[in-house]
Amino acid sequence: MPAQSSLPLYVQIAELLIRDIAAGRYLDGERFPPERELAERLSTTVTTLRKSLMILEEKGLLKRIHGSGNYVQTQADVDSVYAFFRVELLAGGGLPTAQLLSVSREVKPDVLPEFGRSDEGYRIRRLRSLSGVPCVLEEIWLDASYAPSLSAEMLSDSLYLFYRERLGLWITRAEDRLSVAPCPTWSPDGFAPEHGAPLCYAERISWAQDGVPAEVSRNWIDTNKARYIARIK
Repeated sequence: MPAQSSLPLYVQIAELLIRDIAAGRYLDGERFPPERELAERLSTTVTTLRKSLMILEEKGLLKRIHGSGNYVQTQADVDSVYAFFRVELLAGGGLPTAQLLSVSREVKPDVLPEFGRSDEGYRIRRLRSLSGVPCVLEEIWLDASYAPSLSAEMLSDSLYLFYRERLGLWITRAEDRLSVAPCPTWSPDGFAPEHGAPLCYAERISWAQDGVPAEVSRNWIDTNKARYIARIK
């Protein structure tokens, strides 16, 4: 069953299926299990599942054949809530959820690439899980010019969705830089690697609709449970 999230359950299930298709857990042309069986597998109702499948159909990922069933149609670039989230479970896919650890307004540290118009940024620290498995530590820096204030109550699991709906900020492209870095000392008990342990590290610069870099994020990935994935088609 999908983990707790601020998204409606049918959207969570649709996002999980979208990520599973992208990961190759469902192949192009493959028939989905019967709806009742798939609903039981996902611990939901057939009514909720059908709403999820409608989303997949609208995105061109599912073809319904009357009297036969629902068939997968893979697509290269699918617009989804977590389209920019590049980490998957080792087995593939996994629904992303986030546990907020802290949010504060700070002067931007010198270690960050230059971004935005303000000397300050909102530092958001989170523990990201995939289908309930803690996998990634995140430290997101949003340029302070985009919001007069930012609180824990305002944020949602998908920050990019929050940016669009609440701040009028659209992330149109991003650049990821991969390396190795030690697990930070602020990691919570739920994150398995020890402080200082070498982890896969992804630093991302994200650009807004006006072409200005608006956000920098730092991500430490537990490679015993997940991996960074970039698909090129």
